[in-house]
Amino acid sequence: MSDPRYQIDVSVTTRYLPAQSQPEQSRYAFSYKVTIVNNGELPAQLLSRHWIITDGDGRVQEVRGAGVIGQQPHIAPGASHTYSSGTVMATQVGTMQGSYQMLAEDGKRFDAIIVPFRLAMPGALH
Repeated sequence: MSDPRYQIDVSVTTRYLPAQSQPEQSRYAFSYKVTIVNNGELPAQLLSRHWIITDGDGRVQEVRGAGVIGQQPHIAPGASHTYSSGTVMATQVGTMQGSYQMLAEDGKRFDAIIVPFRLAMPGALH
């Protein structure tokens, strides 16, 4: 059971971007919208991100960096932060997962887990 003071929930919606994709060159572009909700008891700041992107051929790319889209948002209990970003893969289908490294107001660092989600070109999955 996790500590109720440090409860960050992450949800993601995805979209295939045909105008930015070039399937004939194995280029598939996707956008994703992330909502980070602080369901904990303490305010927390998002310090950094760690993404693991796996394409349909099993190739893995890891991305680490400070904040998200140039921001390190402070999220109060009961509040949320939403942002949009994107990625390009060499296959029609893939997955992303990872974590956000958070800093609670009391000085504790903890990870907010981003469960795996699918990126898929429409019609690529049956």
